[in-house]
Formats: sequence, C-alpha cells, structure tokens
Amino acid sequence: MSRSRKILSVVAISVLVLVAISGIASAQEKIGVIDPQKVLFQHPKFEKAQKDIKVIVEKKQAEAKDAIDKTSDNNEKQRIFEAKRQEAAKEEQRIMEPLFKDIDLAIRTVAKAKGVSIVLDKTQVFFGGADITEDVIQEIKKKNA
Repeated sequence: MSRSRKILSVVAISVLVLVAISGIASAQEKIGVIDPQKVLFQHPKFEKAQKDIKVIVEKKQAEAKDAIDKTSDNNEKQRIFEAKRQEAAKEEQRIMEPLFKDIDLAIRTVAKAKGVSIVLDKTQVFFGGADITEDVIQEIKKKNA
C-alpha cells in the first residue's frame, strides 16, 4: 500500500469516527417544536399591532394616490408607489419588531427551562419533537401582563 493510500485511509476513518461521534452527540439533543403563527397570533399585542399597521398602510396608500394623481409621468408614478410601499414596510417592521423580540425571548426561556437545545418550526418537522407552543404563549402572556 502506498503512503498516500495509507494517509487517505486514515483520513477516511477519521471522518467516519467524527461523523459517528457527532451523531451520538446530536442524539442527546432535545428538540422542541413550535407553531410560530399560533404564537404570533396569541401575542397580547398582536391585534393592536395589526390595527396600527392597517392605519399606516391606508395612510401611505392615500399619500401615494395624492402624489400619483399630481403627475402624468408613469415612471414617476411607479417610483412614488414603490417609495410609499417601502415606507409602509419599514413601519410594519418597526411595529412588529418588539413582538418578535418577545417571542424570541419566550422561546429561549421555555427551551432553557425544559432542557430543549433546538427549537424548530412545527410545520417543517415531519415527526417528533416536544411541542412547546402553549408554554411559549403562556410565557409571552406572563411577560406582557
């Protein structure tokens, strides 16, 4: 056996051992799953956020309509429309960001309390995982009471 074949064999065996060890380590990981949509919809501030977003979108649409009605240039109309759409999207993100932070913190808090090291979207998991959705919802409600 040539020297390069021996080295290749040692490397291949090392890789197999590392894969086996990582498989054993990941088998010890406790996986949690959540329904992120349900968690978001149950957030105590979600309805108000949606109302605030609706008001902003309507305002930006009215602003766009007024500005578009004042010009006949189609390129300018498109630019105005895009600018107002982006302004509305930024405002929506600004309104939703605190909710997303609350949810992230609640997920981390519940996962730590339950010894869960990985949390996945329930809709992306075919089988398995401890469903912590209700625990996360309760944690959010507790923090926002």
